[in-house]
Amino acid sequence: MNTILIKGAAILGGDPADILVRDGVIAEIGDLAGTAAELTVDAAGLVALPGLVDLHTHLREPGREDAETVETGTQAAARGGYTAVHAMANTSPVADTAGVVEQVWRLGQEYGHCDVQPVGAVTSGLEGRRLAELGAMADSAARVRVFSDDGKCVSDAVLMRRALEYVKAFDGVVAQHAQEPRLTEGAQLNEGEVSGRLGLNGWPAVAEEAIIARDCLLAAHVGSRLHVCHVSTAGSVEILRWAKSKGWDVTAEVTPHHLLLTDSCAESSPVGPYNPIYKVNPPLRTEEDVRALREALADGTIDCVATDHAPHPVEDKETEWGVAAMGMIGLETALQVVQEAMVDTGLLDWAGVADRMSARPARIGRLAGHGLPIEAGAPANITLYDPSPRALVDPSAMASRSRNTPYEGMTLPGRVVATFLRGRPTVLEGKLV
Repeated sequence: MNTILIKGAAILGGDPADILVRDGVIAEIGDLAGTAAELTVDAAGLVALPGLVDLHTHLREPGREDAETVETGTQAAARGGYTAVHAMANTSPVADTAGVVEQVWRLGQEYGHCDVQPVGAVTSGLEGRRLAELGAMADSAARVRVFSDDGKCVSDAVLMRRALEYVKAFDGVVAQHAQEPRLTEGAQLNEGEVSGRLGLNGWPAVAEEAIIARDCLLAAHVGSRLHVCHVSTAGSVEILRWAKSKGWDVTAEVTPHHLLLTDSCAESSPVGPYNPIYKVNPPLRTEEDVRALREALADGTIDCVATDHAPHPVEDKETEWGVAAMGMIGLETALQVVQEAMVDTGLLDWAGVADRMSARPARIGRLAGHGLPIEAGAPANITLYDPSPRALVDPSAMASRSRNTPYEGMTLPGRVVATFLRGRPTVLEGKLV
């Protein structure tokens, strides 16, 4: 379709306006009554947002196609309003060479539901012993700019320093999974009253906070960019606030589940205690932590929302807590959870949502063509969202190959009605195109 007319959309929640898309680009915005187009979309009552960008998605391909594929994961992303995702490196084989990242990038191009930007591993095989081929991945067709051993921490301070120094050459960023390994050996749930009552090994907040403090200092020392993955504690927020007050180039993300859920879910789920659907890394924390994370996202201390979409097959989650895999899916519910936790509570308006879920993650990932304002001349990456309905979350209706959502049976607000990738509809009427 060369021309699409979106009628009556509230851009960033503002006054209704028409949006004319021509040849993948926003051609005109205003009162466009009488304008002809090949497709006209009635967007009355819908909020128009720039296409969402996720800095932290596990697509599992290559190696774990039983959990997710690039095709199913990007379908889930489009259903959630995303036009671009960053695919994490902990695949099999690990995305630590130019060959693997190019394979993932080309799969994303082939399926076309959203753009796929591979994340390269920091260390070879995620083993934390020697640096991966950072320069080769940066120079590859995938043009990798984000590097992470996510799932594991780059715990060696010397290796972390070298990575931070190396990525400066091509304006890259190291995204750290902040987890001091010795402090979390055998850890199962946030260290606190709930873990004590359930008899599960505690996961102390300081294990995250110590790594964040160290890496902020290292990034400042070498003058490089640091991004902190899935921040989960109030203490981490204070460290980030301090680092930013120094003017250091440090950014951070928070997941939807850490904005809404607490460790009490492990004790009082609808099916009883020890429900491994709530087992995740980093663990769900306390109500105090949730409040601090929400406030930090609102005031900009935390830069963006990232899903940490972590699909697992049924057999890896529906088992006893101690051996269950860690992780939750989140692409298709992220915007709904952010509305529940941030918009409906008055902490963010829709312009703030666009900033935290599109503009900032695109800027951190150096992702060209995404995260731009909805204005004439910009690529037509647009999400149309209806904030008014509330509905039960049904895992069987999701596009992801896995079903490990922690929101099953919960009532969440909102619905993604349409997603456009450079003017091409990937979702219309809430359904994949």
